[in-house]
Amino acid sequence: MSKRFFIIDDDESVLLVLKSMLEAQGHIVTGYSSSVKALEDILLDPPDCVLTDIMMPEMDGVELCRQLREAGLHKLRILVVSAKIYHTDKERALAAGANGFISKSRSHPDQMMQDIMSVFSESLSLGFWGCRGTMPVPGAGTIRYGGNTACVSLTFPDGHVFVFDAGTGIHRLGAHLMRMGKELTGTLLLSHPHWDHINYLPFFTPLFIPGNQFEIVGSRHADISLEQLVANQMDGVHFPITPRELGARISYRELGEGTYTIGPAQVRTMLLCHPGYCLGYRVQFGRRSICYVTDNELFPPDSESYSAAYFKMLSEFVHEADILITDTSYFDDEYPKRIGWGHSALSRVLEIATVAQVKDLYLYHHVPEHDDEAIDRMLQEAHKRLRDSGSETVCKAALAEEMIVLQA
Repeated sequence: MSKRFFIIDDDESVLLVLKSMLEAQGHIVTGYSSSVKALEDILLDPPDCVLTDIMMPEMDGVELCRQLREAGLHKLRILVVSAKIYHTDKERALAAGANGFISKSRSHPDQMMQDIMSVFSESLSLGFWGCRGTMPVPGAGTIRYGGNTACVSLTFPDGHVFVFDAGTGIHRLGAHLMRMGKELTGTLLLSHPHWDHINYLPFFTPLFIPGNQFEIVGSRHADISLEQLVANQMDGVHFPITPRELGARISYRELGEGTYTIGPAQVRTMLLCHPGYCLGYRVQFGRRSICYVTDNELFPPDSESYSAAYFKMLSEFVHEADILITDTSYFDDEYPKRIGWGHSALSRVLEIATVAQVKDLYLYHHVPEHDDEAIDRMLQEAHKRLRDSGSETVCKAALAEEMIVLQA
């Protein structure tokens, strides 16, 4: 479908190149060498997308972006296209409300065009890179559902990537992201610092690449800060490379229970029933909500540890989620010997998903003893229980490195 573009650049050659590429794809393009004139015309008749340079003589691109957002043009796509490669400029542009920051590249015009058109994408990409708990389980019996420990990615239309936990699956995610061949901006959302959720963070290749930017978020533990929790496993003794040697720009943000703006999304957090501090995440973007709730123990009603208040809080937290990825470690007959370990049995997970009217439930945190056949049996049992109860929730188990596309 044809789009209307306004291009603002005082370099006539750049303006002509961008204009010709977009018009060749059937788009309607108006060029400006004056940012002030462009602002006047945008306010009168907003286009679908504005491409602006930063270094403009009358008003720079960041200030233009800020004024457009303050004027209430929140649905307008704005991309800053600049030859400047400094992170401070990118941060300024995004903070002012730009949807993206693209480097001018005469040698890679096709990539520029792909980056420009990606701003119109309304899809989210959800990737399952590791669904196991406790330890990785490689071998012939875990090929279909995978043997890597906890790591799930969520990529937004602007390219920002959320990474939930840093088990062994994060290494495969890193390889996938590196193949994209461009600078990355993302957030690592750690549920808690148990080994199977953080111990492969040092093997996440994008953290070593200058130009990439990642924020690491999660909870502190008593007097140990989030940054210390990450750094302690990279102290030069347990791992030869310290955090100071990572090439990417890395920042930390400590979270409690609450609602936060993280990257392009709204994120709610909830403390889960698990030893230590463990956070569950609910991500809201557009019409979509995705919940990542692991590790978590749902005690049965006849247990002294059962809390109706906690069950109610959690069901409200995941209410009507499009996708709930949650700890379903045990069959019901396995659970009695594992009460108090911080993980849940199948029937309790199905109950809360049904009560909360979750659309798609993904079984997660498979224990080492469960091979592909065991997960098949758990999935079959889940389907039968949901069918017999009249639940509309659909239960699934992600295949190894499965990617799901959601329309936002």
